[in-house]
Amino acid sequence: MRQGQGRETPIKGELVVFSGSSSHPLTRAICTYLGIKPSTASVQPFPDGETFLKLENDVRGADCFVIQSTSPPVNDNLMELLIFIDSLRRASANRITAVIPYFGYARQDRKAEGRTPITAKLVSNMIVTAGAHRVLAMNLHAEQIQGFFDIPMDHLSATRVIAEHFMGLGLENTVLVSPDVGNLKKANEFASIVGAEMAIVDKRRQAGDSIEAVRIIGEVEGKNVMIFDDMIATAGTVEGATRLVKSRGAKSVYVGATHGIFAGKAVERICDAGIDHLCVTDTINMRGEVLAALPMLRVVSVAPLLGEAIRRIHRHESVSALFATDNGS
Repeated sequence: MRQGQGRETPIKGELVVFSGSSSHPLTRAICTYLGIKPSTASVQPFPDGETFLKLENDVRGADCFVIQSTSPPVNDNLMELLIFIDSLRRASANRITAVIPYFGYARQDRKAEGRTPITAKLVSNMIVTAGAHRVLAMNLHAEQIQGFFDIPMDHLSATRVIAEHFMGLGLENTVLVSPDVGNLKKANEFASIVGAEMAIVDKRRQAGDSIEAVRIIGEVEGKNVMIFDDMIATAGTVEGATRLVKSRGAKSVYVGATHGIFAGKAVERICDAGIDHLCVTDTINMRGEVLAALPMLRVVSVAPLLGEAIRRIHRHESVSALFATDNGS
């Protein structure tokens, strides 16, 4: 039986970790933390675009974790996750945990207007129906999505991981700017960890990929500004906030986000905005062209955080204690 770090008591079911196509580097790092080798599966497309998947390891009675971010291409990666879960269920896995470092469709968490879906709930239902017994995710865009699942759902935060990176830069005379009012809770947590003052950007969304930063509440003149958000998708929010604080006399701008999606014109906008330093985590596998185009970008790993959560879930230990450590409380 393979063993995770620090195992002291026998656990029913071997710990088995699989990686979906979107999360191979992160899965390898998590397995290194756990002291195990990732299990393997063959994933191949049919000529008509369908996905075929075959597990290469026996999982009967095992405690299985499948790690897959539903990042772009979102629908392909989501479908692969569902097929993975179904394969594990039909192969008689004892327990199946879907580890979703980045949960796509999280922004569609409510009916913002008539005749529209709540797609985050639909995706949650699909994961449960496929056969998952538990879900582990990181920095959901809307925390209420936890309640969309009718199975245990553990929600981790990468705030401390990014905050520790920023503290290692040795910045002084700092202020933490929340790029919008909706992000205020996360930004306040970040500011508490790094010991910075707070300011808030008042923004208006013009379209799906167009943001107008209207005004800033707080003082940024002559300061090193830190901007923290849960994700950078098209970078409209980050670009608008950066331009606004620089127009108000900010000395420099340091941006941190958990999920680096970088869709559409994101790379171009980040370059044009004049961001001095950008930090994201490895919840989404970073494309080589993005790394080449953004020399100010640094990627920090959440593998130890996810690995420890997996270890605790496998051992039936408290994951809440991990939340407390993660929040700095």
